[in-house]
Amino acid sequence: MSKSQYKAYENGLENGLHGPSAETLPFGDTYRPAYEAQVTRVLPRQAEAMDEQAPQPDQAGARGRPVRRRRLRYSGRPESPMRRLLPQALVVAFLAGGTTAFVAKDKAIELSVDGRPRTLHTFADDVTELLAEEGVRVGPHDMVAPAPGASLTSGDEVAVRYGRPMRLTIDGERREVWTTAHTVDEALQQLGVRAEGAYMSVSRSRPIGRTGLALDMRTERAVTVMADGRARVIRTNAATVREAVEEAGITLRGEDTTSVPPGSFPRDGQTVTVLRVTGRREVQEEQIPFAVRRSPDPSLFTGTEVVEQAGRPGVRRVTYLVRTVNGVRQKPRRERAEVVREPRPQVVKVGTKPRPASVDGADGLNWTGLAACESGGRPDAVDPSGTYGGLYQFDTQTWQALGGKGRPQDAPAAEQTYRAKKLYIRRGSTPWPHCGARLHS
Repeated sequence: MSKSQYKAYENGLENGLHGPSAETLPFGDTYRPAYEAQVTRVLPRQAEAMDEQAPQPDQAGARGRPVRRRRLRYSGRPESPMRRLLPQALVVAFLAGGTTAFVAKDKAIELSVDGRPRTLHTFADDVTELLAEEGVRVGPHDMVAPAPGASLTSGDEVAVRYGRPMRLTIDGERREVWTTAHTVDEALQQLGVRAEGAYMSVSRSRPIGRTGLALDMRTERAVTVMADGRARVIRTNAATVREAVEEAGITLRGEDTTSVPPGSFPRDGQTVTVLRVTGRREVQEEQIPFAVRRSPDPSLFTGTEVVEQAGRPGVRRVTYLVRTVNGVRQKPRRERAEVVREPRPQVVKVGTKPRPASVDGADGLNWTGLAACESGGRPDAVDPSGTYGGLYQFDTQTWQALGGKGRPQDAPAAEQTYRAKKLYIRRGSTPWPHCGARLHS
């Protein structure tokens, strides 16, 4: 504003606001920018002093004049805008720095657990911390990629696949294996097992649960079957030799069998021969030898044995199984036996009586010549009719009359000579009409 305008403004203030007695402020440079406006601060103690000096409202009304308050001015240096904005800038900078660090630690990771992927945010520094945060436990048969302990950066992918037990039997050989595959086909690929043409107890597309499964697998093999003079080569995944033979179009009948056990597992390149078997049973009777029982007899001279009871063999009926294999007769196999008749033992009495030294009147005769003439000198000789026996051809009745036991041919030669001497004392050479003359030669 101009100087004249300001003067009018000043007079108006004196007359209109304060009246004639108001003090006139000295003129000065009253224009200041808004941010440099003078600020009057009233401290708490100054406010209390002002309240004490100010007249009460009823007093002011009694005197009938306006109450004038003392104006206090802050004589300090005015604050600049930069000084006021500096604390706010520091706070903003601190918050911005903390936010930047916070954002730098956060990572976006794709975690796949057993084929189920999901994206998550984490502050974990490595794979081990990430799995611990997510509560994912892994064992020695589980697969983790990247490996536990590997560092993480935003955008990484972490895969966990749980191990599954498999009881795998391939061509009769059983083993326990672990796999992280989700299906049977995937597991066979992991294990390097070729399944083309093979028999499998479960479907190749069957999923494998966490508890695992049992798989029986038989690969395709080449087997040669020899039967009826002809060879047949087949490719089979049969479980037994019998099944392979049937696949070759050969029927086993009756007692037919194979060169290897029919229930055994056929191996690749194996040759199996079919054996055509026929059989029949033959019954034969066989003798059972009798036993000999000997008992001492004091009435018989020493060296004399008399058969008191003749032995009789028993009879046994035996059944044999006779087989022919491909037309060749095999050695009969004894199947069963039964006793038809028990054997009867032979009882023999053995003399224990001391033999007499001689017989008076007959000791000096030629008994050797007589024996040679009668029996050829054989103690067990028997004539064709069976009536006479021994060295001197006694009949049984005469023998026993002389004290002999049993048959003369069964007695020792010395006893036979002794009995012959006794007979000579009784009857002379008459019992031997043709050879008696030899006694005196």
